[in-house]
Amino acid sequence: MRIMGLDYGTKTVGVAVSDPLGITAQAVETIARKEENKLRKTCARIEALISEYGIEKIVLGFPKHMNNDIGERAEKALEFRSMLERRTGLEVIMWDERLTTVSAERTLIESGVRRENRKKHIDQIAAVFILQGYLDMLSMQQGQTPAGK
Repeated sequence: MRIMGLDYGTKTVGVAVSDPLGITAQAVETIARKEENKLRKTCARIEALISEYGIEKIVLGFPKHMNNDIGERAEKALEFRSMLERRTGLEVIMWDERLTTVSAERTLIESGVRRENRKKHIDQIAAVFILQGYLDMLSMQQGQTPAGK
């Protein structure tokens, strides 16, 4: 079963997909839009990727505050989840994404990616961290060793 990971932002959505065995997450692309509430093309692209990769489930980053409160960004993520579920018919799992963007930035810096190029990749890498966290949790529940551990 292939799973899609999404990092939903105000003007971009980072996309990652799992390998067919559900062990590792790979970056796919960043979907950009001009305005925050213009989601028709974003949803259409996500639907095309779902079809292309044979996705059966979506994991969506849930941007909680560090104190576990749900703010405006998290509310918008919940609205996006509802829209995705309606449009795709797939289950959408909310996954705590606190610090994934910080981790993605650190990974890009450590990989030697120039500052001007980091913006192009950060949302995809954050989506990878979101999805990989979920995949690792699944493998631990099944008594397996998580990828890369």
